[in-house]
Amino acid sequence: MTCNDDHEQADEPEGAAVVARWDPATYLRFADERTRPFADLLARVDSDPTTIVDLGCGPGHLTAILRARWPQTAVVGVDSSPDMISRARAETTDPSVSYVEADLRDWRPRRAPDLLVSAATLQWVPGHLELVPTLADSVADPGVFAFTVPANFDAPSHVLLRELAGAEPYAGHTAGVERPAAHDAHTYLTALSRPGWSVDAWETTYLHVLHGPDPVLSWISGTGARPVLQALPGELRARFEAEYAAGLRAAYPAEPHGTVHPFRRVFVVARRDSLHQ
Repeated sequence: MTCNDDHEQADEPEGAAVVARWDPATYLRFADERTRPFADLLARVDSDPTTIVDLGCGPGHLTAILRARWPQTAVVGVDSSPDMISRARAETTDPSVSYVEADLRDWRPRRAPDLLVSAATLQWVPGHLELVPTLADSVADPGVFAFTVPANFDAPSHVLLRELAGAEPYAGHTAGVERPAAHDAHTYLTALSRPGWSVDAWETTYLHVLHGPDPVLSWISGTGARPVLQALPGELRARFEAEYAAGLRAAYPAEPHGTVHPFRRVFVVARRDSLHQ
């Protein structure tokens, strides 16, 4: 997630996904809107944890919410992006908070946390539906696994992105980029509903009112479109952004009060308490 023109890519094996580098500044451009779903997720967590792990912690902007809700809790943030972890470490002076650079597909806690949370991360993990029960099993008993993922991949912003990236002259550069994907609430509920667990799953569509020139492009440039934009060389990136911005303006027209960006999200709170089943 970056707003600079760094397009260098490491050599990738043939057929492998091209992994983008994420930039904290661009991601945090809409920090208030991105933070609200996390707060709504935590509102449904009725436990009192002493240890928390935040998977996909990004630049650490959500840690303050966790610490405000549970001020006596130790928090560990985990993220695979060195840029995000560097930003998070640079901006915390809280001795109860630490950050680890690791891939959540391989990471496992040394001590089972009371609460494992993840916000807008699992959609970037291919096959994560098979992974979520394993992640859930890493929490203490009793304990909670709570996560939220975007579920707007059929929205015009993503449909336009896929169609444009798959057309010439862009397709040759974007064929191997990461593509986020998620499931509906019922699918996650089914995957996590097992003996010893109770699962609460729901969906919400937020109507984010954005301001400024091409605000939907600015929003998605920090998240879903980031891998595509970073994969393109400079001259093609400018052309792509211009075409994409025009399509987004038509799909999300400016209104007197701003540009409305509907955003559907899925939430899951899975509670482990085998002694009370």
